[in-house]
Amino acid sequence: MNIALTAHPVVHWCEAGEESSARWRSESGNPPPKKIVVVDDQLSADAAYRLARAGTGLLWRGDFQNARQLLQALTRRAERQPGVGGGTRISAAEAFVQQRQAQAHRARILGMLLLPLAADYSLPLRRAPDLRAACVDAYGKAMPESGASVVSLRELLGLIGAHEWRKKGVPVAALAGRIHPHYGVFAPIRGEYVDLVAETPLPSSDLAFDIGTGTGVLAAVLARRGVAHLVATDQDARALSCARENLKRLGYAAQVEVVAADLFPPGRAPLIVCNPPWLPAQPSSPIEYAVYDPDSRMLRGFLNGLVAHLTPAGEGWLVLSDLAEHLGLRSRAELLAAFDAAGLKVVGRVDVRPRHARAADVNDPLHQARAAEVTSLWRLAAQSAIQ
Repeated sequence: MNIALTAHPVVHWCEAGEESSARWRSESGNPPPKKIVVVDDQLSADAAYRLARAGTGLLWRGDFQNARQLLQALTRRAERQPGVGGGTRISAAEAFVQQRQAQAHRARILGMLLLPLAADYSLPLRRAPDLRAACVDAYGKAMPESGASVVSLRELLGLIGAHEWRKKGVPVAALAGRIHPHYGVFAPIRGEYVDLVAETPLPSSDLAFDIGTGTGVLAAVLARRGVAHLVATDQDARALSCARENLKRLGYAAQVEVVAADLFPPGRAPLIVCNPPWLPAQPSSPIEYAVYDPDSRMLRGFLNGLVAHLTPAGEGWLVLSDLAEHLGLRSRAELLAAFDAAGLKVVGRVDVRPRHARAADVNDPLHQARAAEVTSLWRLAAQSAIQ
């Protein structure tokens, strides 16, 4: 198989004695397999696993539901591999690194089961569901001139799940409503951090900035609390579209201006809120940028620019978990030093324990760190501000 040097990677394979090709799709940024073979329902799970482990892509031509069953069988085999630590005692930081490596290894294997996707996003397989609406959500409007494509079944199933979330929405108690996340935009499923913004006393109700708005959930919460005008920023096109749609649905479009910006909009505000990715690590795919902040870029960018964008008596609200501290990825001393270097002082802090299921899962390799986790809203002000 060769990969053509085009705007989009093109994969080639041999089928029925003829050369075939199609566009390679991967929203996670995975490269195409170096080799692709055509398979169907006759392929055993053990044989499929051996091929996938060797890096061979399996282009499925059988029944769609059987492909799902095969993926489940591959998942069971991948999960039988030695777990994090291999039975030895290791540090939290080592456990974190090993877990991410194991996840990446499993994802690579499971991503080798491939499906053909027609130009209109239909699946030319027996008993295949209609995924066209889910694909439009993720890929944009179907373009006939783009031709057929090849995509991993695992990614397509992710598209289906994201499409259902977008349709049904995620209930947010602080809004007495729902947020509808778009594909690739982090969903506000951890309500405790939203509650912090909903309950901390406001320093002003005139104007606020929401930095890295994502779905727009925190901007919506502040609008519901009576902040007269908000500017919500993001640099991701999907996030901007998602935030605008959610704010319009919730009735806050007139209160909240959603703008494209890398961190801050022009001007100053008496309240600036930011909920950056919580873990200073390298994302393995574009979608993971909502969770991992390489070299703490967003966190440091927010802190270092905050004084220049706050009004004299304004507050910056940093919403941050201390999970990174329990994993040995960043110390509390390093965080406080970053505040000081940015000319900031702490004027208050509100803490909350996580309520999600993984915090209580004793089988999670990172259980000890998750069980100790605290999410905080740090109230920051310029060191020169008069209190």
